[in-house]
Amino acid sequence: MREAIGMVETRSLVGAIEAADAMLKSANVKILDFQLVGSGLVSVTVTGEVAAVMAAVDTGKERAAQVSEVISANVIPRPHDEVEKIF
Repeated sequence: MREAIGMVETRSLVGAIEAADAMLKSANVKILDFQLVGSGLVSVTVTGEVAAVMAAVDTGKERAAQVSEVISANVIPRPHDEVEKIF
């Protein structure tokens, strides 16, 4: 598993795409997963170094909030290897 994973969940596809774009432009991260959760919820997960992921999630949250509702955001530094199985 990478050094960190960060997630932003929004109540719209447009908000999630906006978050993903902002996260990729603001820090050296890569998209690990993009999920249509259901009931209008969409989750974007990025991976990279801890500081980069933290900066990316903060930026993604702010940008997504401009166009949709942000449901949740989280950063997991150095996740356990078993977490990789989820993705």
